[in-house]
Order: sequence, then C-alpha cells, then structure tokens
Amino acid sequence: MKELNANWITEGLIDFEYKKYILLAYLQEVEKNFNDKKLYPFLADMFKNYNTMVQLKESKSIVEKHFPRRITKIDIEEFKIEFERMTQDDNCLEEVENILDFAIPLMKEHLAEGKELYDFVEDKLKIFPVGIIPLNREMGYMFLTGAKSNDTMVYEYQITIFENVNERFRGIRTEYVSSYRRSITNTFENIKLDLIKTYKKLPNPSTYVVESTMTFPIQETLLPIAKRSLVRYLHTEQ
Repeated sequence: MKELNANWITEGLIDFEYKKYILLAYLQEVEKNFNDKKLYPFLADMFKNYNTMVQLKESKSIVEKHFPRRITKIDIEEFKIEFERMTQDDNCLEEVENILDFAIPLMKEHLAEGKELYDFVEDKLKIFPVGIIPLNREMGYMFLTGAKSNDTMVYEYQITIFENVNERFRGIRTEYVSSYRRSITNTFENIKLDLIKTYKKLPNPSTYVVESTMTFPIQETLLPIAKRSLVRYLHTEQ
C-alpha cells in the first residue's frame, strides 16, 4: 500500500473496525519506510490525508459531500440529471466521526515522526555555491552528493512560482542530467565547466552543491529534501 485513497473513509463499507484495519495497515507500511529512512511518498500523502480528515471533522456538510451519489432521474427534454446521496443515515455519519476520532491522532503522531526525520536529514545537508553565481539564480544546476562518496549527481533546476488567493509559493522543478565521479583533477568546478561546454543552453549557470554528511535513500529522502532545502537557501540569499 503506497497511498491512502483520499476518500478512504467514505468509500465502500462504512464500518469502524474495517476502516481501522485499513488505516493500521497503511501506518504499519509508513513505519516500516520511516525506519528505513524513506520519507516519500508517505510524508506528503499523510499530510494531505490528515488535512482532509481535519476538514471532515470540522464540517458535517463536507462529510456528506464525500459520500457517493446515484442517479435518480434523467430528464432528456430539460437535459437535467438528478442525484441523491447514497446515504444520509445519521448512524453512518456517527460511524464516520468515530473513525475520524481514531484516525486523526494516529495520523498526527506519525506526521510528527516524519517531521522529526525530515528535520534530522535536513540538518545533515550542507549547501554551497560552485564558482561565480550570476544574478539570475532561478535556474541552474544542483549537484547532489552523499556521505563518503565521490559520485555527484547533477540535476538541472528551475524555480517555479505559483499562487493562490492568499499566498505566493516558491517551488522547484528538477531534471536529472548526468553523474560524475569526483577526483583531485575532477572537482566541482571542473564538473561545472564540463556542463557549460556540453549543454549550451545554460552558458553561465547558477550551480550549487547539496552535500549530505550521512547516507540516505536518494529518491525517497535525499533528493526531495535537497530540493526543498535549495529553494529555502536561494530565498535567503536574495
């Protein structure tokens, strides 16, 4: 089980013991991955589901909207389709509330565990520039290297901006480019020069090393945290 369905509480059988089994099986998988220091995709998935459950808990009308609907009437002349909720049973809503009361504290506890692991990994990262950094830092290269390793993975990065009605967010998009083996003669600076010669579209790229002092799973932990850490680093540089 890699993800918890967003509508796992209101889909299928609305039964406390059944939903409890689904949640505990999911959290057991989360715990196993956290023990292996693998944060993603579980941390993001838990955060999304936790917020959904809190919203459901706070609003009965939202709970009702999550129930599936069935067609009760089709009016061909008026081009209208009428629906009804498949359940409006107060007992069913009470069961959902019981599930939420059980699930929310458990999910919050595991989120805290995930956040603690995230902070631990982030604390083991060092970020520093390679060579002269141009004024435009919105795109360039991120060098990712682990503890006691001479291997350097190169990612092209681009900072993205997206907004909602209240806030403006900075994100990052990365694309794997290549891997290099570092040595006395092949330093970070030499790798940057090779990239400039090989990939002409970035003649003067911003280049940063994200170096971990410990070994972590790359795709599930190191890469996603390195990306977020680089966004924060670039923001504080401005």
